[in-house]
Amino acid sequence: MRARAKPLLVVASLTLAACTSTPGEVEEPVGSAQQAALSGNALSGNALSGNALSGNALSGNALSGNALSGNALSGNALSGNDLVMQDLEDPNARELMKYIVGCALPASESVVVTVDGTTYTFPGELGLTPEWGEPNGRCDHACQQWVSACVFARVDFLGVKREISLRGDNPGLATPPSELAAYTVREATYYGTIFSEEPRRYACLPPGQTEIERVCGPSLEGCVLDVDASCDRVCDAPTANGAFQNCRAEDGDRDDRPYHGSITVYLQPGEP
Repeated sequence: MRARAKPLLVVASLTLAACTSTPGEVEEPVGSAQQAALSGNALSGNALSGNALSGNALSGNALSGNALSGNALSGNALSGNDLVMQDLEDPNARELMKYIVGCALPASESVVVTVDGTTYTFPGELGLTPEWGEPNGRCDHACQQWVSACVFARVDFLGVKREISLRGDNPGLATPPSELAAYTVREATYYGTIFSEEPRRYACLPPGQTEIERVCGPSLEGCVLDVDASCDRVCDAPTANGAFQNCRAEDGDRDDRPYHGSITVYLQPGEP
């Protein structure tokens, strides 16, 4: 069976990544990847689910329609960037922005913005969509899918930082043999988009699995993602590195298009 997310609100008990409010430059820490597709950070559920890309925080259309750089985001009020800058006053939006930049841009790049006199630095990490950071860059549908799947994969129910192996058909997710050998437990596959007016947040489970404890907690009920029962029903067969491809939503009342930017997470044995 499929567990649907209920209408989601900001839940104060979930862990947040705190942002200092003192003047000066503040780095929103993302952490460096040990290997190309190995990440060790935890996005809190309320930063993802509390309308963080629509309404009051990080307007998705305004963000994806402009280059992912400090100058582009702060330089043109007519393109909607003023809304993005207002959104970044919210710590939840800044936390989400941290993971968006970390997923999209390589480690050699970062986004620096000044909000209410405080300068925040959001470092790149995985580089799944480096073209978004180029002058006049945009985040098209393919870009939105990769960044969204990466963000979903980095949610942690308890806000605990853990290392996870992200795998998919993207150069930024190249998996070296040492990582394949160390991370052997397939957790789930993540896909959808956080940039649409109605965000679509999906995950599917490996055959025979019934939970995603790291992301959803002890139950799928109320999870921040809509969870399909089995990836083998909604995705193409996994590739050589174990990543399911082109996953779909499994309900006809929304959409059944494939999400080419699907990302499968592997854990080390013994990790919940």
